[in-house]
Amino acid sequence: MDKIEKKGGILIVPDHVIIPFITGDGIGKEITPVCLGVVDAAVNSAYGSGRSILWQEVPAGQDCFEKRGTYLPDETLQAFKEYLVGLKGPLMTPVGGGIRSLNVALRQTLDLYVCLRPVRYFSGVASPVRHPEKVDICVFRENTEDIYAGIEWESGSPQARKFGNFLRNEMGVSKVRFPDSSAYGVKPVSREGSERLIRSAIQYAISHNRPSVTLVHKGNIMKFTEGGFRAWGYELAQREFGQYIDSGALRIDDCICDAFLQNALLTPEKYSVVATLNLNGDYISDMLAAQVGGIGISPGANINYESGHAIFEATHGVAPAIAGKDIANPSSIILSAAMMLDYMGWSEASSIITDTLAQAFRQGIATPDIASSHENGHAVGTKEFGRKLISLMDSK
Repeated sequence: MDKIEKKGGILIVPDHVIIPFITGDGIGKEITPVCLGVVDAAVNSAYGSGRSILWQEVPAGQDCFEKRGTYLPDETLQAFKEYLVGLKGPLMTPVGGGIRSLNVALRQTLDLYVCLRPVRYFSGVASPVRHPEKVDICVFRENTEDIYAGIEWESGSPQARKFGNFLRNEMGVSKVRFPDSSAYGVKPVSREGSERLIRSAIQYAISHNRPSVTLVHKGNIMKFTEGGFRAWGYELAQREFGQYIDSGALRIDDCICDAFLQNALLTPEKYSVVATLNLNGDYISDMLAAQVGGIGISPGANINYESGHAIFEATHGVAPAIAGKDIANPSSIILSAAMMLDYMGWSEASSIITDTLAQAFRQGIATPDIASSHENGHAVGTKEFGRKLISLMDSK
């Protein structure tokens, strides 16, 4: 067994590779083991004994805090740094006090500047829209800047008062309506951060034969942050990818975020790859996921294409209300693991997973959240769903 490396801009993946993983909180304890079993079966189906994964569990989350007094140990961060590619179940994020977000901490620490959310429809999955099959959109969400940088001060705190005084006295800002009770947040958006995100989106579109990249922003209101994102995007596209644009192989356009949210419901087929800032991407990816059946079947990845670091994750939360009941849907983390295999260059195993899931959904084999709305639905538990997927692989 060996570790993945990035050399000369190329990801070097050994045939027998160590992949660190975080089981996660809540339903993570149920869906992550199922995912590992499905991935192992797909790798074996595709390559036999020629390739394999040694899964290395690393601690994080609520259980880790209760046992060790920390939500995210240094050894976990070091493992992801060392082995480059990892897998993660859902982690609890408390509202209000406590840690801000383990997910954000991982993205910031490892500089995983791309949050990649491909959204597609699987036949047999119930949808609230008439034509979910028209949705096939890859969202590139900037992952390290915007308000998710976590620069904010609580109302009434000395820091908030100091910042408010600075705005009024040093910057001449007079538009804070209730300065004495205002909390403040800072929204950093840089040219470098915007360009590397948009560059990744364009490179993805070209390598995956997708026809367009749409810059989604709110630049009509936030003219220098979101407006800067749009302007820098057009400049970079013409400077670095002008030959593709001029030949008609690639179209670069943009859309105001609120208009995009409407358009993506009415005419989703007009969009292929979307590049957007952090908060917009949060809203957009969940809205698109709802059209194809929800975040329970939506995969996600956090990637630094320059260093090679990537963490693939379930996009949903810990779902404490159903934890321990063997009814949680493991499809999100399974599809995220399929993305991981594709990222590693193991596309044959990745295709086996997605094709098998598609077959199961067509047949109505699913956890209760999906099977209940299928015409011929056959609801199975979390563990049984994993076994059914492996059985379908074996029968091919």
